[in-house]
Amino acid sequence: MLTSRTFVKRTRAGAVVKVVREHYLRDDIACGAAACRLCPRAAPGTGSAPGLEARPSGPASSLCPGPHFLLPDTNLLLHQIDILEDPVIKNVIVLQTVLQEVRHRSAPVYKRIRDVIQNPEKHFYSFTNEHHRETYIEQKRGETSNDRNDRAIRVAVKWYNEHLKKIEDEEKIQVILLTNDRTNKDKALEEEITAYTCEEYIKSLTANPELVDRLACVSDEGKEIEGGKIIFPEHIPLSKLQQGIKSGIYLQGTYRASRENYLEATVWVHGDAEENKEIIVQGLKHLNRAIHEDIVAVELLAKDEWVAPSSVVLQDDGQNEEDIENEEEKENILKTSVNKDMLRPTGRVVGIIKRNWRPYCGMLSKSQIKEARRHLFTPADRRIPRIRIETRQADTLEGQRIIVAIDGWPRNSRYPNGHFVKNLGSAGDKETETEVLLLEHDVPHQAFSQAVLSFLPKMPWSITEEDMKHREDLRHLDVCSVDPPGCTDIDDALHCRKMENGNLEVGVHIADVSHFIRPGNALDEESVKRGTTVYLCEKRIDMVPELLSSNLCSLQSNVDRLAFSCIWEMNHKAEILKTRFTKSIINSKASLTYAEAQMRIDSATMNDAITTSLRGLNKLAKILKKKRIDNGALTLASPEVRFHMDSETHDPIDLQTKELKETNSMVEEFMLLANISVAQKIYDEFPEFALLRKHPAPPPSNYDILVKAANNTFFISFLLFFQDLEIKTDSAKALAESLDKAESPTFPYLNILLRILATRCMMQAVYFCSGMDNDFHHYGLASPIYTHFTSPIRRYADIIVHRLLAVAIGADSTYPELTDKHKLAEMCKNLNYRHKMAQYAQRASVAFHTQLFFKTKGVVNEDAYILFVRKNAIVVLIPKYGLEGTVFFEEKDKPTPKLEYNSEVPSLTVEDTMLCVFDKVKVNIMLDDSNIQHQKMRMVLVEPKV
Repeated sequence: MLTSRTFVKRTRAGAVVKVVREHYLRDDIACGAAACRLCPRAAPGTGSAPGLEARPSGPASSLCPGPHFLLPDTNLLLHQIDILEDPVIKNVIVLQTVLQEVRHRSAPVYKRIRDVIQNPEKHFYSFTNEHHRETYIEQKRGETSNDRNDRAIRVAVKWYNEHLKKIEDEEKIQVILLTNDRTNKDKALEEEITAYTCEEYIKSLTANPELVDRLACVSDEGKEIEGGKIIFPEHIPLSKLQQGIKSGIYLQGTYRASRENYLEATVWVHGDAEENKEIIVQGLKHLNRAIHEDIVAVELLAKDEWVAPSSVVLQDDGQNEEDIENEEEKENILKTSVNKDMLRPTGRVVGIIKRNWRPYCGMLSKSQIKEARRHLFTPADRRIPRIRIETRQADTLEGQRIIVAIDGWPRNSRYPNGHFVKNLGSAGDKETETEVLLLEHDVPHQAFSQAVLSFLPKMPWSITEEDMKHREDLRHLDVCSVDPPGCTDIDDALHCRKMENGNLEVGVHIADVSHFIRPGNALDEESVKRGTTVYLCEKRIDMVPELLSSNLCSLQSNVDRLAFSCIWEMNHKAEILKTRFTKSIINSKASLTYAEAQMRIDSATMNDAITTSLRGLNKLAKILKKKRIDNGALTLASPEVRFHMDSETHDPIDLQTKELKETNSMVEEFMLLANISVAQKIYDEFPEFALLRKHPAPPPSNYDILVKAANNTFFISFLLFFQDLEIKTDSAKALAESLDKAESPTFPYLNILLRILATRCMMQAVYFCSGMDNDFHHYGLASPIYTHFTSPIRRYADIIVHRLLAVAIGADSTYPELTDKHKLAEMCKNLNYRHKMAQYAQRASVAFHTQLFFKTKGVVNEDAYILFVRKNAIVVLIPKYGLEGTVFFEEKDKPTPKLEYNSEVPSLTVEDTMLCVFDKVKVNIMLDDSNIQHQKMRMVLVEPKV
C-alpha cells in the first residue's frame, strides 16, 4: 500500500517548492512475539531479532501480575535508559517512532538502546510501526509533531493489545505503556490503555527494590527543589540565546572546568576569531551550573571586571552543601591584585546550549544523618561537581566505586541531582581501578563482538596466490624488527643493503593491516570507533582483535607476513635518490629489542647480515637526525617511567625512568622518514582528501612560563655563566638553538628541565583532511607535510593512509567514503579525541601504579626540582622516578605560613625563604590514602626549611 505526504518548503533562493514524498505501508510486518502464529516471519528491514519471549519472564509486578510486554514512549526511553539496560527489564517493544525521535535528540542514548535491542538475552523488539498499515497515522491539521507521535505510540499499544488477544493461549499477554508525560498517560487511560509512570512500575517490582535507585529524576532542571534559597541565576531560554549569539551579545563555547580550582573554568569560544578565544569564568554564580564539556553561552563582563587566571589551588572539601557563605569566602581568595597585563577576558555563563553529561565514576560520601536516603556522590574526575543522589543501599555502596548519572541541576541546589547506575567494585582493587580509568577516559574496552570476529580470517591461515597479486616477494631480504621488550604487536621492520652501484637500499616494511580489515564491515567499524590501541601499565586494550594484532599482522621473525613497503635508494650522505612503494611479502630474520640491537651494533665480533644492516641503518639515522635538527626540529623531553612488576602479585616492585638508546633514535628516524615520504605521495595523488597530521605552532603567550623561568634562572642563579643568553621563541629553529645553548656546568639537569617546560608549551598534534585545511606544517618536526603510516596495528589513521597509498600505486580499489573529505574530517575529529583520551588513560594508569609502588615504601626522601610555583603551592619533579607532584603550604588544621607570590619572577616566598622555578629542593614522598576516593602522592618540603 502506498500513501504520500505533500508539503511546501522555501529554498535558499527564496522560491517556494512543493514536495511530495511517497510512504510505503505493509501488512507483513511481524509483531515480534514468539507465541504469535498470525504474523509472518519478520521480513527484512521490518523488525529486529531476537524478538519477544513466548511467555514473558520479566519480574513480578504488583500492578500487573499477568504476563506483559512494556512499551516506553520517547521521553521515558531518553531519561530512563539506565533502567531499561538493567538485566531485570526484559520484553520491551521499541517503536520506530520512538527510535527516530531518540536518534534525533541523543546519539549516545540511541546507540545504547540499539545495543540493548541487539542483546538476545534482553528480548527487546524494534517494531516498524511507521510502515505498518494498521499503526501508521497521518498528522492532523493543527496537531504538533510531538502530539502526533504520542498518538502514534498509543495507536501502536492499542493495536498490540487487540492483536495479542487473538493468540490462542489460556493467559493473555498485555502491552503496558510506560510514560512520564502526564497528558499522554491521561489520554491513554481515556482510551482504556493500561499506562504507568516509570516510577509506578519500578516500585511495583517488589522483588527488585534496588531498581528504584536507578530511577532518573525527570523534573525540569531549572525547577527549584523544595525549600532552600535561590543560589544561581536563571538560565536564558535557548531561543533567546541563539538570537543573542547571532547578534554578538553572547558567545558560544565549550566549558572546561579546572582540575586545580573548582571555582574557576574557561570557555573555549567556537569559531575562527582569535580575539577572546578563551574566556575565564570565576565564582559559583558565574559558573552557573555548567558542567565540564557542556556547550554554553557566556556574556563578557566589562573590562574593569576582568580577572587573571587564578594561581590558587582550591578543592571542594565537602562542606555542608547549604554553606554558601563558605563558598563566598573562598571566592574572595581569588580576588587579589595582579598586573594589568595578566588580566584575561572574563565572563559569566548565561545559559546552556547543549549538555554533554555522561555517566560518572566515583564514590558515595555517605550522609551523617541516620537512615538518610539522600547522599552526596564525589566523582573521580575533580572537574565534575559532587552529585546528590537518593539510595537505599548507602551501607552497601560505602567504600565502593560506583557509576552515577546526572538528571538536572535546580537553581536552589548547591549540587546537581542524579541517580545510581552501577556498582563497579571495591575502591583500591586493581581491576576496579583499571575499569574506572577506562570508563572515565571513554576508552572502548568491551570484548570484540561475534559480528566483529566473524570477519577475521579462518585459521589455519596462509598466504595464497590471490594474496600475492600486486605484491613483491621480498622474503630474501635481511629484514629485522627492533622494539621494546615483550612487544607482540610488531608493526614495523627495516633493512639496509649495499647496491651494485655503490648506493644503499633502505626499506621500511609495515604490517599490511588493511589487507585484513576491509572498508565498511563490522571489524572496520569497530576499529575506527576505538581509533587507537591503549597501553596501560599492565594491560593493552587492542584496537583490533588479538588474532591480527599479535599474530597475523605482527611482523614476527621466521614467518611469512604481508607488508606495505617504503623503499629508498640513498647515497652515503643519507640523501634520497629514489623512492618507491609496494605491497610486499617479507620474512623477518630477527625480532630484536632496542638493547639487543644496540649490543649487535656495538659488538666487535658480530658481522652477520642483520648486524651489518643495523650498522648501516644507524649510521644513516644519525645523519638524518642532524639534518632534521639543523632544519629546526625540536628535541623535547618528558619524564617517562617504567615499572618492574612482581611475577606473582603483579604489583610494581621498582620504578625508574626509561633509558633511551641509539637504536630508539635509529628506528624513530626511519619511521619519520617513511611517514613524510608517504604523506607527500598521498597528497600528490589526492590533494583534497589525504589524511595528514599537523602540529600547530604555539601562540607566543604559551611560552610565557618558559621565558620567565629561563630569565629567572639565568639572571639570578647563573648570571656569571649566561650573561648573553635568552630563550628565543619566534620560530622552532630559534627555540631549538636556544635550548641547545642552555647548558650549565654547575647545573647539568637544567637543560632537561627547560625541555620539559618547553614540552608543556606545545600544542597538540592533530589529524586533518588536506581538503579542509591550508596549514599542513608540523612545528615539532619542522616538516612541511607529515602523516602516520607506520603503526596500522595500533592506529586507525594509518589504515586510512594505507588505503590511500594502495589506491595511489594501483594496488587496491577506492570506495566512496575514502574520497569524501567531509566524512574524513569527521573521522579525524574522532581519531583526535580517541588519541587524547588514550594519552590521559595511560597517564592515569602510571599514576595509579605509582601509588601502588609507594604504598609499601612509607616515607621516601628524594631530590626534586621546582617546575611551577602557585600562590599557595609548588609543583616539583623528582628525576629518579620521573614523578611530578604538588607541595601545598596551606593544609587543613595546620597554621598557614606567610606566603608571598611573585608572578613576574616567578617565585613563592614562604616565611623568609624564596622558592623559584628550577630550584633544587629535597622532599619527603608518601602515599596519602586518607581520602580513598582521591588517593594521591603527598609531598612535603624538607630542604630548604621554611
